[in-house]
Amino acid sequence: MSERAADSRTRILDAAEALFADRGYEASSTARIAGHANVPKGLVFHYFPQKIDVLVALVDERTFVEELPDGPEAAVEAVPGDPAGTLSRLARRLPLHASPAMRRILFREADTHKSVRERLGRLNSEVFLRARRALELAHPGARGDQARLEAAAATFTAVLIYQENLAGLTGQHIDPDAVAELIARALGA
Repeated sequence: MSERAADSRTRILDAAEALFADRGYEASSTARIAGHANVPKGLVFHYFPQKIDVLVALVDERTFVEELPDGPEAAVEAVPGDPAGTLSRLARRLPLHASPAMRRILFREADTHKSVRERLGRLNSEVFLRARRALELAHPGARGDQARLEAAAATFTAVLIYQENLAGLTGQHIDPDAVAELIARALGA
């Protein structure tokens, strides 16, 4: 692909990302995408035969879920006796690489688009496995109560994954470090 073609394709994806994040997929026509990208509408269809192909390309190319072949413990920097610190370190190494706009698109479109739902599901699973393993390593006493351990890992996962959307809804950011402290206290650490 030539540099000029790559630039046009990138502008189309940039425009679609901004529009889908702001208005949603259904409310963003290909004509509007072309207008925001400052390209002819036919060029959008040249690169993306259907509008859904634009969404799929955005999700595939602009979100990355870091999955580790060695399992969740490979990504966990656990300190025994310090579950709050361990979860805080995990939060800083969140395996989702996506802009705030792409995060909004993931959540907005997950209910209606299978590829988006699958990407979000992989992210949720990866973070949950890491959070659970981090808690097992940092607070070995928690292994005896799998239900509480799973609830703690699921809660922390929800905060990490949904914090961008929560901030958009409430105007407040949730501090993952504060949530890590709360979870550690709830587990008796």
